[in-house]
Amino acid sequence: MTEAAFPGAGRHDTVGAMEPLSPDEIARYHRHILLPEIGGAGQQRLKAARVLVIGAGGLGAPVLQYLAAAGIGTLGIVDDDRVSLSNLQRQVIHDSGTIGELKTESAASAIARLNPHVRLIRFEERFSPETARRQLSGFDLLIDGSDNFDTRYAAADAAEQVRIPLVSGAVGRFDGSLTVLKPYESAEDGTPNPRYRDLFPEAPPTGLIPACAEAGIIGALTGVIGTMMAMEAIKLVTGTGEPLVGRLLLYDALKARFDTVRYGRRRTTERQAG
Repeated sequence: MTEAAFPGAGRHDTVGAMEPLSPDEIARYHRHILLPEIGGAGQQRLKAARVLVIGAGGLGAPVLQYLAAAGIGTLGIVDDDRVSLSNLQRQVIHDSGTIGELKTESAASAIARLNPHVRLIRFEERFSPETARRQLSGFDLLIDGSDNFDTRYAAADAAEQVRIPLVSGAVGRFDGSLTVLKPYESAEDGTPNPRYRDLFPEAPPTGLIPACAEAGIIGALTGVIGTMMAMEAIKLVTGTGEPLVGRLLLYDALKARFDTVRYGRRRTTERQAG
């Protein structure tokens, strides 16, 4: 783990510990503060929030950029990869000058230029069941921008165990999807919220879904889905709107079409959990 040298890095503020906004922050976030749904209190919640992002790649890039711009107080990044030339078609937080650098280091430099008020914690390793609890310590929201099912299941299990929300997104070729998971809570009717395995009971066979390195991907698609993941995170932190809990949002870029699929808790997972 590496903590970048931002002001206040390493402090473990909680969402309840509201720091006042400085004059510079009030000016920076003025358009947020004008919104009745956000206001000064919502901006303080963003400042107090600690969000861990898995991946500084195609999805992680816009997630990190927009959350940093929005004033999330502490961002954590989990990624053990280095920037390559083929990344730059979609991983817009990096640039030609950072090829060969660790993605966490490249992303940290970009965030520092964008918003010096953000504290950054870097984990230059993969997210796994073995590392999850240590990496999640002190964070109150997890965002999964990984590109494989093993990490997605690990993220879902870990977030449920520590009882924090998870924003999960995925992309492939011209299609993308995202959802929000809070299985440790119940809906208004008392029904337990669904788990990730209620949506995907098991991973598809190896090779059935090719990686983007094999099948290709349109770069702007990661911007669409990643930006929407950041929007869901902002809603969760500020308590604004209705998050995508129990709903899977699907995007078809070729048809310029969005669809929403509702899903619920399966009885089989209830038995397995018990």
